[in-house]
Amino acid sequence: MKKTLLLLVSITVSVLAMSQSTDNSSTKPKLDLAGRAADHLMIQYGSDSWTNRPDSVRTGGFSRHFNIYFMFDKPFKNNPKLSIAYGIGIGSSNMFFKNTYVDVKSNSSKLPFTNVDSANHFSKFKVVNIYAEIPVELRYYSNPVDPGKSWKLAIGAKVGSLVKTYTKGKNLVNKSGNTIYGTDYKVKESSKGFFNGTMLAVTGRVGYGIFSIDAGYQFNGVLKDAVGPTMHKFSLGLTISGL
Repeated sequence: MKKTLLLLVSITVSVLAMSQSTDNSSTKPKLDLAGRAADHLMIQYGSDSWTNRPDSVRTGGFSRHFNIYFMFDKPFKNNPKLSIAYGIGIGSSNMFFKNTYVDVKSNSSKLPFTNVDSANHFSKFKVVNIYAEIPVELRYYSNPVDPGKSWKLAIGAKVGSLVKTYTKGKNLVNKSGNTIYGTDYKVKESSKGFFNGTMLAVTGRVGYGIFSIDAGYQFNGVLKDAVGPTMHKFSLGLTISGL
């Protein structure tokens, strides 16, 4: 997972370096970027995972994220193939668990991850973290005049502030898998006390036109220090963006 992000970053840095060298050694006419949008939406969807999980943290199913940002794009005057972009938005991470109850409301000093194989449990159970985020990207476009027909590369970072954490369990079943209250039965519990209030991540993207493959790695812990295992979030997904 880390190798995927490092590969994206390495490719981006190499292309940026080559582009800078080429543009500085040539005398091309100045490009007209008057028709290029300066701001836009960036939408991301894909998979999430927690790295370095112990056996007690039994994730399962398709854990996923959905992020939406409003971005401002500022091309470099001396090299319009490069730009800096920054923005603000909301990011959400949905981690699904298999026969495991995560008691976010617990009064204990450590976050409990309880095995419920032999007890009543929810057939679907997830932990949701919602962040207010500020992303920043250094971008490269092969065709800066028309980003919709351009290869694009980006490396960046984002900082997030935890807004809400909650668990959602659906369809309580017994140890034989038979529903107890019906498949529409749901329970939500909310508390962000065990989770790190600040999220710090490095990001990378590679794509063409409005589509790109993105990856991100949260290098500070998902949980606060000493309340549970030191785990980091890795994300891999699809970005839709005008720039």
